[in-house]
Amino acid sequence: MKKDTYILGIETSCDETAASIVKNGTEIISNIVASQITSQKRFGGVVPEVASRHHVEQITIVIDEALTEAGLQPSDLDAVAVTEGPGLVGALLIGINAAKAFAFANGLPIIGVHHIAGHIYANQLMQKMEFPLLALIVSGGHTELILMDEHGSFNLIGETRDDAAGEAYDKVARVLGLPYPGGPGIDKLAAASDGEIEFPRAWLEKDSYDFSFSGLKSSVINYKHNLEQRGETVNPEHVASGFQSSIIDVLTTKSVRAAKEFGVKQVIAAGGVAANNGLRNSLEKEFKKLDIPFKVPPISLCTDNAAMIAAAGTSMFDAGVRGTLAMNGKPGMELMSWNK
Repeated sequence: MKKDTYILGIETSCDETAASIVKNGTEIISNIVASQITSQKRFGGVVPEVASRHHVEQITIVIDEALTEAGLQPSDLDAVAVTEGPGLVGALLIGINAAKAFAFANGLPIIGVHHIAGHIYANQLMQKMEFPLLALIVSGGHTELILMDEHGSFNLIGETRDDAAGEAYDKVARVLGLPYPGGPGIDKLAAASDGEIEFPRAWLEKDSYDFSFSGLKSSVINYKHNLEQRGETVNPEHVASGFQSSIIDVLTTKSVRAAKEFGVKQVIAAGGVAANNGLRNSLEKEFKKLDIPFKVPPISLCTDNAAMIAAAGTSMFDAGVRGTLAMNGKPGMELMSWNK
C-alpha cells in the first residue's frame, strides 16, 4: 500500500502570506492565509516594499499555524513546495528563504513551483483532472489558455499581449472610484445594472487565442472623461456592466473555440478573476451546451493560497522533481512542463 504524502506549501508571490499542508495532492489538511488587502487598499494597489515587510512579519506565523491546524510535526512531512515565480521578487524571496531554512533544518527536499501551475492544480483539490484539458488562467498578472495532455504537461496556446484581465479590472475600478481589488466591486455593480455601455472587443487575428485588454481599459477611461467634460453624469453600473461584458465575451468565446478545436475532456478556470460570478456563469452556460465538463475551484482557492502550491508540488514530487538550496526568486519565470 502506497504511503500517504504530506507536502507543506508556501506562497508569497504577491500580497498573500500563505502556508498549507496537503495530503496526496488532493486533500487539504490545513490552509492558512494572511491577507494584506486591508493594508494595500489605502494605496489603491500592491506596493512591493510594503508587501515584503508584511511577508517578513507573517511567514513563520502562518507556517506554525499550518502545522498546528494539521496536527503534524515537521518529521511527518515529505517535502516543502514553495512558489519560485513569477511574482514580486522581494515577496518571492521571503517565502523561498523561509522554505529553504525549514527544509534544511528538517532534512526535507524542496520543490520550486510555478505560480500558474499552482492555480491550475487548485482544481485537483476539488475533483480529478481529466486529460486532455483546457485551463483558462485569469488573474491580476496573467490571462492565458493552456492545454494539458497529462499531469505536468503545459502547452501555452494563448496569452495576454498587454494588460491581464485582473489588471484591467483594477485600473477601471480605480477610475470608477471603487476600492482595491477592483474585481468584486465591478462584478457587484454589473450584476445590479439595468443597462450597459457597449465597449469594444479585441478579437485580434482570426485564429489567435491571445488576449488584449489595454484598448478596452482606455475606451472606458475615455468614455468617462468625455462625459465629464460635457458635464454629463456617469452611470457606474452601466459602465461596469459594459466593461465586464466585453471581457467575459472574449474570454468565453476563445475558451469555447479552443475546447472544440483541441477536443478536450474537461475545461477548468483558475486565478483570482475566476472568482468573478459573471465569468463563472458564462463559462458554465456555454460548456453545458457543449456537454464538456467545466470546473472552477471555490473562491477561497481561486485567490492566492498555499494549498494550490502544495497540490502542484505533490505532482512534481511524484514525478521525481527536486530543487536545491540554491533556489532563487524568478519574477519572470516561464511555465515549463516537468514530465518531459
